[in-house]
Amino acid sequence: MLPVSAATGWAIPSIESLTSLASWLGILPEELMWFADLKGLERRRKDLPQLRHYHYRVFAKKSGSVRLIESPKPRLKELQRRILTLLLDEIPLHPAAHGFRKGHSVMTFTTPHVGQRVVLRMDLKNFFPSISRARVQALFRTAGYPEPVGDLLGGVCTNTTPRDVWNNLAFDIDPVQLRETRSFYAEPHLPQGAPTSPALANLCSYRMDCRLTGLANAAGAVYTRYADDLAFSGNEEFEHCIDRFSTHVAAILHEEGFAANHRKTRVMRQSVRQQLVGLVVNQRMNVRRDDFDHLKAILTNCVRLGPESQNREAHPNFGAHLDGRIGFVESVNPDKGRQLRTLWEKIVWQ
Repeated sequence: MLPVSAATGWAIPSIESLTSLASWLGILPEELMWFADLKGLERRRKDLPQLRHYHYRVFAKKSGSVRLIESPKPRLKELQRRILTLLLDEIPLHPAAHGFRKGHSVMTFTTPHVGQRVVLRMDLKNFFPSISRARVQALFRTAGYPEPVGDLLGGVCTNTTPRDVWNNLAFDIDPVQLRETRSFYAEPHLPQGAPTSPALANLCSYRMDCRLTGLANAAGAVYTRYADDLAFSGNEEFEHCIDRFSTHVAAILHEEGFAANHRKTRVMRQSVRQQLVGLVVNQRMNVRRDDFDHLKAILTNCVRLGPESQNREAHPNFGAHLDGRIGFVESVNPDKGRQLRTLWEKIVWQ
């Protein structure tokens, strides 16, 4: 299969067969078939969890739904990291994508929306697991890999969740929702926790980003995306069509295989706090006041009572945790960052 015209200039490795793929990954062909698991044996290994490729952790969300973290075991993670660094990182992303991308951050994501008259924030539901194995395999075939190679690469980067993962949860969940969630994750999908998943999610969202950018341009708006967070902003022209615009966005998401989480959709005009990924963008980019006050209170108590009294979440390296939070504030608002750094320097560490 020939690559699409745009892919002819990508500096990705040439892999023409199952044998050459196994050699490139540094494993035997038999091991490659086992790791790719195209027959979905992962979800059938009920009594032999040691043969599974992933560790599973289920968390409850505030909304009442659940989040599943699927962490690959060391050997599979090593293969995925090789695919990420030598293959996926060589494929260009859409300019609107800012999450999980070198040289980009929440600041580059929010900067285009600072000082705008109206900001529309939308959220994608189940971003990673909604991307199917077939979609990932199609991406590799688009890059020019033969169908067997693309299928195996897609298999290595996706997973089917065993049904018993949902047994004996440490929290209550509605039985109907549990049944739907179990069926949803039983289909081959991008696992949240694999090193390749963020890059593949961005790449599989390329056409969606193209369509949403075109829609925003037509409405006199600007569009950026940070993982599953979508942001649109503009002035009077965009404000006049904001209600119909969000409906068009939801329709495009549906056509592209995604779904909008309508409970998180927000239309924010200048009269209210315009907030994206924890940053305020009304007049200039800034941290939220309550977040700053909370961190300042923690640092003050660390000075007065000692840092051990404030490590309520039992961070293994509480000092590094606080230093990172202060560093983020410094990058957004240097003046507020200096206030926090002054308190940090007064803490006596044991």
